[in-house]
Amino acid sequence: MPRYRTLDDIDVKGKRVLVRADLNVPMKDGRVTDATRIERQAPTIKELASKGARVIVLSHFDRPKGKVVPSMSLRPVAEPLSKQIGRPVAFAEDCVGEKALAAVARLKDGDVALLENTRFHAGEEKNDPAFAREMAKLGDIFVNDAFSAAHRAHATTEGLARLLPCAAGRSMQAELEHLEKALGKPERPVMAVVGGAKISTKIALLENLMGRVNSLVIGGAMANTFLAAKGMQIGKSLSEQEQLETARHILKTAEKVGARIVLPVDVVVAKEFKANAAHRTVAADRVATDEMILDVGPASVEAFAHELQNTRTIVWNGPLGAFETPPFQAGTVAAAKLVAARTREGKLTSVAGGGDTVAALAMAKVENDFTYVSTAGGAFLEWLEGKTLPGVAALEQIR
Repeated sequence: MPRYRTLDDIDVKGKRVLVRADLNVPMKDGRVTDATRIERQAPTIKELASKGARVIVLSHFDRPKGKVVPSMSLRPVAEPLSKQIGRPVAFAEDCVGEKALAAVARLKDGDVALLENTRFHAGEEKNDPAFAREMAKLGDIFVNDAFSAAHRAHATTEGLARLLPCAAGRSMQAELEHLEKALGKPERPVMAVVGGAKISTKIALLENLMGRVNSLVIGGAMANTFLAAKGMQIGKSLSEQEQLETARHILKTAEKVGARIVLPVDVVVAKEFKANAAHRTVAADRVATDEMILDVGPASVEAFAHELQNTRTIVWNGPLGAFETPPFQAGTVAAAKLVAARTREGKLTSVAGGGDTVAALAMAKVENDFTYVSTAGGAFLEWLEGKTLPGVAALEQIR
């Protein structure tokens, strides 16, 4: 991995440090309903403040499309952020211009200020150089701690890193180090678990993984398309009939590069998709025409466990079934618990990410047992696809 600075490499005492955080948190009626992202960002802000930096926090919130939308203000985030870092957080009503300059001028060493939503300005998402330069006037150093926004070439993710001395924050550093362990220089054998509804949204991911992993477990509705591509009857199951050739191509390519594709050998089926619907478990090639596949069965979980025995590194993105609707969470939960157990035993490095994946691991109550669980969403997916993330690439341009 190319070299980038971390907080260990910069002297911040008395310096104005612009910190790009991701405070795009769930909110209802002007109150934060889930502070997970704030918790992830707090260590960097706390560390900088404790070292005597004057910390200026930048973030987007929602999609105001370059206009001031009062309901998308970051003001309600100031108090929860203050609670997490254990010190007051001032709020500035803009992220550039006189109000921002005045808020920064009032800071003393160790103080923290949160600036208003960067997306209230069109220059943010356009990565407008003039907008980035105005923002750069507020700081002496730029720290990017928002891996979840690193797949966007915006002014506060890419532009600022090219104008100021820059470094990765602790959350960004943790993401990069764990992702490197997972696929950059992993301990082998490596397994990837890829689930979800559609092959079409994960073609690039599957193609990138095939050359990097020893085995590839495919679950969710994606697996239905692969089963159909192999000539199996999948009844009314959700699938992409227009992607059958793509699935066959992936199967052939995997065989050529020596990556094992692991598909369900048994499945849980029902005639209707609803909570606690009547269901049964059948072999994957014994689905009736009026049934739909909604989960993997116990034999598939057993096959997963067997594959896991020789695995040293696992990357997980996507559930194995319709986990949100009981009882079709059983396969995903059982597999997650197997991974968690081997991780706790020190036999496995496990890295997971993606919104549904995080929710599924939480349902299984094992999110704290994996080596690392990324909350980065789109950035995590693009990294799995092998794409260059602009916000990361900018940090690697050490001046």
